[in-house]
Amino acid sequence: MSIFCSLRQLSVTYGRGRNAALDRVDLDIAAGERLAIIGESGSGKSTLARALAGLLPEGAKVQGELLWPALGHPPRPGRDFGLVFQDPGSSLNPVLTIGEQIAEGARRHLGLSWKQAYVRAEELLGRVRIPQPDKAMRAFPHQLSGGQRQRVAIAAAIAAKPALLIADEATSALDVVVQAEIVGLLDGLVREDGLTLLFITHDIALASGFVDRIAVFRNARLVEAGPVRSVLSAPKSDYTAALIASHRDLATPPLIEEVAS
Repeated sequence: MSIFCSLRQLSVTYGRGRNAALDRVDLDIAAGERLAIIGESGSGKSTLARALAGLLPEGAKVQGELLWPALGHPPRPGRDFGLVFQDPGSSLNPVLTIGEQIAEGARRHLGLSWKQAYVRAEELLGRVRIPQPDKAMRAFPHQLSGGQRQRVAIAAAIAAKPALLIADEATSALDVVVQAEIVGLLDGLVREDGLTLLFITHDIALASGFVDRIAVFRNARLVEAGPVRSVLSAPKSDYTAALIASHRDLATPPLIEEVAS
């Protein structure tokens, strides 16, 4: 297994005298894997995303090591990694067309001409299943639905052919049908392009359907990590077991089917 990124005793603290937002985290991210970071609000999962992306606010105190064996250097925003946020409205510029926003990343990081970048942008809109990509290129964000805007944000995030895609609660603001569509889209893109995916969510049931491994966070610490089936069928932590149990009711099938004796 090739290691894409290694966290060694990584801690992040915001401001003086505050508790750590990440507390001595040890975690390896394998190249090409789909890793879900699971946790409730305040667990540290978004801080982890910002630390990986080099987007921690000024004044944040970082201790420990963040190593990038696969790259040999810290990742360059837009080029080595793409980031998809929860609210696509905050990721897209309201006064620029969809085509301009996707093409800019390809033009800047891949050295394409604007004409070449626009061709790539339209191709990406097709890949993320936006209907009539040629017309969508000329549209503005307010003219698209929330699910369509999130698809555009994903297209922009992968425009420069990054090695790592970070989806930070990218489905939380969407209804369950659109959630499933976005998850399927991410899964397909990652497989086709050989990307490493960090899928950050509070929903362990949603993530478990398509990722390879799960890492569970609580109160800024890594509670446990392992292959999906191992974590779901035999959780080592009471907290993980509670997360799994919270998704089981009379209307919801179990995450792990019972094995016949």
